[in-house]
Amino acid sequence: MSTLRLNLPTILTLSRIVLIPFFVVSVYRHPIVGALVFGVASITDFLDGYLARRSGQITKFGIIMDPIADKFLIISALIVLVDMERLPAWIAIVLIVRDFLITTLRVVALARDIVIPAEMGGKLKTTAQIISILCLVLLGSIFQIDLYDVGIVFVWIAMVLAVVSGVGYTLSFWRNL
Repeated sequence: MSTLRLNLPTILTLSRIVLIPFFVVSVYRHPIVGALVFGVASITDFLDGYLARRSGQITKFGIIMDPIADKFLIISALIVLVDMERLPAWIAIVLIVRDFLITTLRVVALARDIVIPAEMGGKLKTTAQIISILCLVLLGSIFQIDLYDVGIVFVWIAMVLAVVSGVGYTLSFWRNL
């Protein structure tokens, strides 16, 4: 496992970070464009890991940067939704703090050559967050369909999964130390 190698999975991870400003700038005036940019960035989250595992191109850089890129994207979207008054700030804070804590645990573990892989609960949480963000960004933008309630339901699902998977990651961290 090398430290830094510019390969397709790494490029996809970095592209997620590059897309964040485009999302933030577009979402206020053109929610559909913002949702498309966010959707493309979210797809790179799945693709980079899948391609890295499939092609044997897993790197320490990718192991560190993938979750960081994910967090940057999700946190940016949560902040935008709070600013747009579509998401209560306290919910965004809970999700953001959990992500910072778990990412910190994973980086500390990696510094000790311990890899704490993504767990199903974390993946489901991320999926629920992506769905909720897309719904809350698009509410009323597509055929005047109000997606607010759907978005809020998925935010609550994401919060429950965040707490449950957060406990799982923390236990895994302490077991592996």
